[in-house]
Amino acid sequence: MFERPTFNIEEQIVTVHLGRAKLEGELVIPEGTQGIVVIPHVTSCIRYNYRHHYFAHLLRQTGLATILINLLTEEEDMLDQRSQHYQLDIRHLATRLVGITDWLTQYPFTQFLKIGYFGINATGGAALLAATERPMTVGAVVSRGGRTDLFARTLAKVQTPTLLIVGGKDYPTLAMNEDALAQIPVADKKLEIIPEATHQFNESGALEEVARLASQWFRCHLKAKRQNNIAAYTQSLQMQL
Repeated sequence: MFERPTFNIEEQIVTVHLGRAKLEGELVIPEGTQGIVVIPHVTSCIRYNYRHHYFAHLLRQTGLATILINLLTEEEDMLDQRSQHYQLDIRHLATRLVGITDWLTQYPFTQFLKIGYFGINATGGAALLAATERPMTVGAVVSRGGRTDLFARTLAKVQTPTLLIVGGKDYPTLAMNEDALAQIPVADKKLEIIPEATHQFNESGALEEVARLASQWFRCHLKAKRQNNIAAYTQSLQMQL
């Protein structure tokens, strides 16, 4: 059961229960937003990851809601520090992402928002795979330096508008994503290359350019669902306060 929502909320620490797994996330919803972007991570220290928070901030500056969330439990993360097994298990990560998506469609603050995925490296591949499981719910995917090779056989099933972003000096990933783009059957797809960027996008201005491209893609494809229902739902809650 969810608690009845209150208004003027800006940020929440949320826990998504998926079976025995408990995944912690940070949810921020700007006023008047039309879409929410899921930014998954694969370590337990997401709240201390400056770059992820900065990127989420840049998206919110354009009016998008964000949820930064771990796809791994603390126990899985501890095991991965030695083996890196879970963070490269695309099927496992995609299953978690699907569960988070289903949670967002039920949570009162987000149930009327169209959902987008922003993935990096392995989570980029997981985002595309998860989108094939929820094609009517996920409105857009952006993958930055995505490991599309980890689920190449599934690319032909992608039906979600997809933007692939790769650094111009990240030659192996660039070739991988060029191949992936050719295999994705949806018409609304694009590959953006940031010329001087390497795989981590640490170069000056590179992360900001990723955010600009991603926010444009999401704002184009994420539209609020059932606008009339949103107005009625909001009015009903206001009358109860």
